[in-house]
Amino acid sequence: MFPDLRALLAPAVVERLTLLINHVLASEEPASRRLLAHQGRVLRFDLVDWPRLLPAPPALAFRVTPAGLVEWCPEVEACDLRLRLVAANPAGLVLGVLGGSMPALDIEGNAEFATDVDWLAKNLRWDLAADLERLFGPAVAHEIERVGSMFAKGLRSAVESATALAGRMRAR
Repeated sequence: MFPDLRALLAPAVVERLTLLINHVLASEEPASRRLLAHQGRVLRFDLVDWPRLLPAPPALAFRVTPAGLVEWCPEVEACDLRLRLVAANPAGLVLGVLGGSMPALDIEGNAEFATDVDWLAKNLRWDLAADLERLFGPAVAHEIERVGSMFAKGLRSAVESATALAGRMRAR
């Protein structure tokens, strides 16, 4: 059952992630302009130490399009730039990235492409508040952002506590 569920959900999740990445790239002209120089190149993320209890993540390889955006390439083996990141704690990793901290990466491949990807990672941010404001208006957007921020802080605290507890249990 789980392999079938994963086969259905994983592509849908990565396709939505790709749409989000492209939305953020398109909102900042310098970002897509930087990627134009790398048209056709492939960036691949390898998640190291993924927990065995969780289903394996799909291949995370993205090709730069002629528009300076990215497309997901689930079948690509060769890549121009490979980013390896430790994903032993996926929830903590996601919360950290959403909180603005960049995880440690092992980078291998084209130096120019790596420089521009590094610039994107350091300078691009999703302006969620602006998107919410366009959808709901300023008052509702502010309230959604406030509640979401409180929820994210609580979730971050829960993940940190669970990580600390797991560390203490391993130490025994």
